[in-house]
Amino acid sequence: MRISVIIPAAGLSTRYNQGADSPSGVLGINRSKLDEDLGGKSVIQRTIELFNTREEVHQIIVAGPNDDQAFEDFKAQHADRFSLLGAKLIRGGKERSLSVHAAIELVDPSCTHVAIHDAARPATKPELIDRVIDAGKSHDAVIPGVPVNDTLKRVGKEPIDQAGDVDQIAAILGAEDSSPIHEVINTIDRTSTMMIQTPQLFERNLFIDAYRQSDISSTDDAGLVEQLGKQVVVVAGDPTNMKLTHQNDLPLLRAIMGVKESAQRPTHKRF
Repeated sequence: MRISVIIPAAGLSTRYNQGADSPSGVLGINRSKLDEDLGGKSVIQRTIELFNTREEVHQIIVAGPNDDQAFEDFKAQHADRFSLLGAKLIRGGKERSLSVHAAIELVDPSCTHVAIHDAARPATKPELIDRVIDAGKSHDAVIPGVPVNDTLKRVGKEPIDQAGDVDQIAAILGAEDSSPIHEVINTIDRTSTMMIQTPQLFERNLFIDAYRQSDISSTDDAGLVEQLGKQVVVVAGDPTNMKLTHQNDLPLLRAIMGVKESAQRPTHKRF
């Protein structure tokens, strides 16, 4: 098995910079979560290092930002390090699926499989990657997942209008807005439901066919394979295989990985 690993890294970290204080205690800083410090290394470097020494991995492709200036900044900051780690940097797309599509063009023809891994998921254990790869020897599409333990509710897309005397008084007094309130639509049966993680592994030709479809607007690559009517299997994931999404996730991620914030300047300020 020869694997080409694609790491989409073109996101704008929008959710990461919304509604939470900076881990450094500085408010109003807009920065990429991929630059955050994990024991002296950036998140994106830690993610690449999950794969660059594995014998099954023949190639690593990182799809960076699409915007011209953002890509040049990303390249200036990371390209040299990526090269040392054996990873190739390319310009990604405006959407995640377009980033993956751009990377597919550079997949080495000698590769038998393509793996997709979230750039902001650096805590993946080797044992999980082993499970995915082992299952990939007998199945064409393999994804890791963990059971859903909490009750699931479907709620309305828009918050409930809370207009009223109390809210009007709060607005006049300048009180901060409370968290949004959503109406419950129904309860979702959690039986046989799973939360899906990465890396996701696919037989190369199947993966290429999945991205040849007219509609590739999906946040999940396995979903595109499902659209083809092909089988996708799930292996056991890991609850600690977390994806850095919000700023409050960073301390937990460091704890999981057993690293501390570097005493040096924060990663995003070193360049």
